[in-house]
Amino acid sequence: MRYGLTIGLSLVLCGSARVGMAADKEAERLEKSAEVITDIMKTPEKGIPHDLLNKAVCVGVIPSEKKVALGLGGSYGRGALVCRTGGNGPWGAPSMFTVGGANIGFQLGGQATDFVLLVMNGRGAEKLLHDKTKIGADASAAGGPVGRSAEGATDLQLHAEILTYSRSRGAFAGVSLDGQILKQDKESNEKLYGRKLLPEDILFKGVVPVPTASRPLDSALTQFSPHGGEAFKP
Repeated sequence: MRYGLTIGLSLVLCGSARVGMAADKEAERLEKSAEVITDIMKTPEKGIPHDLLNKAVCVGVIPSEKKVALGLGGSYGRGALVCRTGGNGPWGAPSMFTVGGANIGFQLGGQATDFVLLVMNGRGAEKLLHDKTKIGADASAAGGPVGRSAEGATDLQLHAEILTYSRSRGAFAGVSLDGQILKQDKESNEKLYGRKLLPEDILFKGVVPVPTASRPLDSALTQFSPHGGEAFKP
């Protein structure tokens, strides 16, 4: 009996350790996402225009990873999506997601590349919660403008549901992510929150508070855009 209890306790401890390690990965991704937003926005002349960030209802960040996950058809990255509560309230809790496809592998190419997505309206936000969202097809997208303001933005950029950016080797610019497949990462959400949650409950219904791991990202977004967005009902 004593031997059986020892084995059982060991299995529980090993399981807890694996869960802890998994949660640590999600926390690291959120921390890196906060660093990406801070680094980009602290140089206004080369960052996201403040007026566009203030219009955004959600922001997605895919921080670079040392090892890019490879799969059939290309590479993919993992990121976090944060939305304003109700579309125009304070920034809420994050929902994890993945993005991948044939072309993103070439863009990553072994380099340290970060991606940022601005979701400009409620329609775009709702489309991202589908099981699979093809950027540029299911949701209209365009490479976003860079600088202090969006005065020089084209009609395509101004009317896009999602504006996309990348940063590689210190250079930040609008980039086309057309054709990439975005999926909500329910498994990572479960690791982060310790239970199964629907992405729409996290992003739109506010059933969970901002977790400790996401407070740096929440602080960064609040610092650079404390108010904005547009009200919408999912």
